[in-house]
Amino acid sequence: MPMDSLLGTLLRSLRTHADQQDTPRLLGTAASLLTGLSNPLNVTLLTSQLLLSPAIWERPDGLQTCLRMLSLFHSAALGKIQQQEEWRGAQIGSEHISQLAQANGLQCEEWIKAVIGGADEKSDRWQHLLVIGGMLIGLESRESVGLTRSLKLTLESALVKAANLALEHEAHECGLGSTCVALVLNHTFPILSDSERIRLNYDRLLPLLVEAILFSPEGLESGYFLGTVDLDIIQVQKQKFNWSSESDSFRRVQRISSRPLMSSMGPLSRLIAHAVENVKHIQLIQEVLENLVVFSKTLLSQWRQNKLSEVDVAEESLFLTDETFKTTLPVLWQLLRSALFGMVVVLRGILSRVLSDGVLSQKKEDANVATSVLRILRSLYFISSRLGSNSFSQYTFVYLTAIDILNNYPDRSDHFIHEIRPLELGQIPQHPLDRCLDLYFLNTSEYLTLSLPSETNDQLLVAAANPYLVSGGNNNLLPIFEAAHSVMLAVLSAPQSAALTAQHLPFYVNALFQVFPQNLSARQFRLAFKTLIHVVMPPSPLSVSQPHLPSVLLELVHHRALTAPQTSPKRDSVEFAAVPPGQVQADAQTRTLSERAVLALTLVDSLPYLPVSELREWLPLASSLANTISDSQMRGECRKRFWEVLNGGEMDPERGQVCVAWWNTRGGREELLFGWEETHGNEGEEAMMSGALPPTPERNKL
Repeated sequence: MPMDSLLGTLLRSLRTHADQQDTPRLLGTAASLLTGLSNPLNVTLLTSQLLLSPAIWERPDGLQTCLRMLSLFHSAALGKIQQQEEWRGAQIGSEHISQLAQANGLQCEEWIKAVIGGADEKSDRWQHLLVIGGMLIGLESRESVGLTRSLKLTLESALVKAANLALEHEAHECGLGSTCVALVLNHTFPILSDSERIRLNYDRLLPLLVEAILFSPEGLESGYFLGTVDLDIIQVQKQKFNWSSESDSFRRVQRISSRPLMSSMGPLSRLIAHAVENVKHIQLIQEVLENLVVFSKTLLSQWRQNKLSEVDVAEESLFLTDETFKTTLPVLWQLLRSALFGMVVVLRGILSRVLSDGVLSQKKEDANVATSVLRILRSLYFISSRLGSNSFSQYTFVYLTAIDILNNYPDRSDHFIHEIRPLELGQIPQHPLDRCLDLYFLNTSEYLTLSLPSETNDQLLVAAANPYLVSGGNNNLLPIFEAAHSVMLAVLSAPQSAALTAQHLPFYVNALFQVFPQNLSARQFRLAFKTLIHVVMPPSPLSVSQPHLPSVLLELVHHRALTAPQTSPKRDSVEFAAVPPGQVQADAQTRTLSERAVLALTLVDSLPYLPVSELREWLPLASSLANTISDSQMRGECRKRFWEVLNGGEMDPERGQVCVAWWNTRGGREELLFGWEETHGNEGEEAMMSGALPPTPERNKL
């Protein structure tokens, strides 16, 4: 069929109310025809009709329609480039190229101008972005000799101009136009030059992008999709719940995951972060934070209303059917993780702007920003806790940066801790979500103990940690068990909590002995006890009122060690402090030690922090305790650690002199190295008369 006849047929189809299923076919025909037309007026006419066609726009399929239009002009640009390259590959003269173009089509530059001419005042500005954006993406994907540098710059300038005009019109709209602007800029922003990027109106772009991704029907729908899942969760057995893959709520989750904005969440979140860093009006940043706070709170409340939130993570395989556990639930968590990653990237951009903007610090707005960020992370903690606190670096940066900022404002820190406090202090909640929020409270408050008043440390932090300190036997509570011990050590180490330390130290020491070694590993116990020795040593205020407290603590360890088992305990324990790289091998060895060996090592670890007078007393006691260990390998580990403490630089000069005197002139060397042999003899050696030679293979042959 001739091009003119095909064009007429296509234009008539575009002007009618065609079936929506025919739309992809019409767009495919339009892309091919757009490339092959030889008359620039026809190219302009077809482009204009595509932007006005009732067959396309009166039955829009949301952003899928915009994405198809963007792909149409992208495909047309690629087709024109390929056509141009075929002409040049024919190795004919330039005058013949002009004749060939007139017979079969237009040259690339002329064709581009004709297509752009179809984006006129009859169509909306946001529709113009589909034309210019599609052309720019197609031409950038395959550099062609037909595209000059000046033409590329012209296209970029036209795209930015059209975007700014569309932003002015769509700033207060929440329809298809605003989400289309977000879609096109998300795809074209990486290929724009820096000179064109700075011309974008970020003050209008930022609210539009946030609205599109969080609240629009093309984004996360304000998080309400999460609540609808509960309607389709049914109990199929006595203790089994099922969320069918044929349910309406699961199909809705699938649709949300496949939407154009959600499938490109990573680039879109980086675009939002870039807009945050370039807005001129600072109050827009606070508005973005408020929107994120509202969205995250809604997401948290919707999850609480869901039956799935009543199942602990460690028990999902027991209470959920295989279909739910392996098919439907992973799709939901993948969507929630994408939302989490996107919001964390935006928060990173906000904190980067706060750190680099002196105006925010002068107005103390950084404290408000930090508080809002921590509120958002708390509401999203039911997602991030499944990934692990250190699962990705950007989350760690956002979390620790917000805490560092908040630590500069003690009043704000105290107010925030009271705001996120557990609902019922002193007891373990039954609902898994409440325990998850308790874990966030403990992990966050650990970093704020130096900024909080002692009353808050006592009434909130200690009260919240107490019920979890002896709960290590419950596998569902192991992470909170870890956090509770970390919080207690942080509170007891705070300088302003000297009186509080004297009050709670006996209870905490008793708790340590209760959970060790069944639920507390050797390294955990040693680290906790060494921290306590630090707390009660000078220059701590507690050392003035309780000067004998270090000896009391060591005596408790020594007394228990004398009756402790000498076999290695079997337990599954957690680690509540990160292992430094240099201690990984040492910790792997201490995991197999007996309870008595661990307690002996605990005494040895404490020696560098004792006063000189008490060091003289505890050096022989620690050495004697090490030599009560019957296993030669464990005894060797204790001797090795003892020598590291004496010779490895852990002692200051004054304590070092005491150790040298004990080692050389007071029998320390003989007591440590030969104490076991002197008491029990050399195990495994035959009895021989004095002066006898040991047996050798040669002597045995004789």
